[in-house]
Amino acid sequence: MIQVFCKEKGSGKTKALMNLANSKVDSSKGNLVYIDDDTRGLLRIHKNIRFICSKDFNIHNYKDFYGFICGIISKDYDVESIFIDGVLSDICNNADDFSSILNKLEYLSEKFKVDFYANVSCEENNIPDTIKKYVV
Repeated sequence: MIQVFCKEKGSGKTKALMNLANSKVDSSKGNLVYIDDDTRGLLRIHKNIRFICSKDFNIHNYKDFYGFICGIISKDYDVESIFIDGVLSDICNNADDFSSILNKLEYLSEKFKVDFYANVSCEENNIPDTIKKYVV
């Protein structure tokens, strides 16, 4: 499953995603991973959630990011959910990039039973048609 939350910058997406991640700690049977483009939220994430700052890994485009996600999943077969905050907006240059990475994440989600939750900064009325099926 992939859920993308599209709202404008400053609308509270990060806080909501962190709350969602933290709320899954007690009910999760597997491991949770939170990927952010900075470390500001590190102390707001539950200690049992693996926090990763994407800037530490020089991820420059969606292909790099896909490889990064594959590495996380291949290292830990117990990953149940991955929360992605701010990264997709940084690495996707256009709607085709967004569509490509979401399609790849959908494949990983189905094959390895991993749920993905992602925040993307954009106006709700400017969401490309190719990613609307993922938007909640």
